[in-house]
Amino acid sequence: DLYRKVFVFRKDPSDAYVVLRAKLEQPLQNFTVCLRSYTELIRPYSLFSYATKAQDNEILLFKPKPAEYRFYVGGKFVTFRVPEGRGGWEHVCASWESATGIAEFWLNGKPWPRKGLQRGYTVGAEAAILLGQEQDAFGGSFDVYNSFSGELADVYLWDVGLSPNKMRAAYQSLRLPPAILAWNSLSYEVKGDVVVKPWLQE
Repeated sequence: DLYRKVFVFRKDPSDAYVVLRAKLEQPLQNFTVCLRSYTELIRPYSLFSYATKAQDNEILLFKPKPAEYRFYVGGKFVTFRVPEGRGGWEHVCASWESATGIAEFWLNGKPWPRKGLQRGYTVGAEAAILLGQEQDAFGGSFDVYNSFSGELADVYLWDVGLSPNKMRAAYQSLRLPPAILAWNSLSYEVKGDVVVKPWLQE
């Protein structure tokens, strides 16, 4: 249980990462991923990387520059332009549904205009899920200049698209539905220079 704790990725650039273990029974037709990040990086970095043997960017949350997020599903991406952070924690949620191909992006509890992405696609279940690196091959092949350094917390993955109320609840750290990956019952393994520390923010 990582309640009120964070992963600190200490080095920049870094070869460190955290492997997350999820219980996925079947491929995903819908999903929502949420997490909080705190960093001073202005170069590109990966926040959440979910790769299958068939597709290294099966699900990817990537920040190429301070005022932009990229959300990948099945190797294709949409871009969400955001205000440059004021140096605080950023909470992001991204959700996707296969039937409509609608991609949603929420930043700090607010929705951005929805976009179309990979309608009819199915996300594979046999996945390597990593924090802190972007996979260019299943479970590896990292570019250190896409690595994350800073603090990560409140990582969740659901096999449904969350409702707007639940998106806001995730931002406010309120009670959430059961998840495939949940911060308060996370199965993980640290690889390299990552430390679990208490949350410093109020």
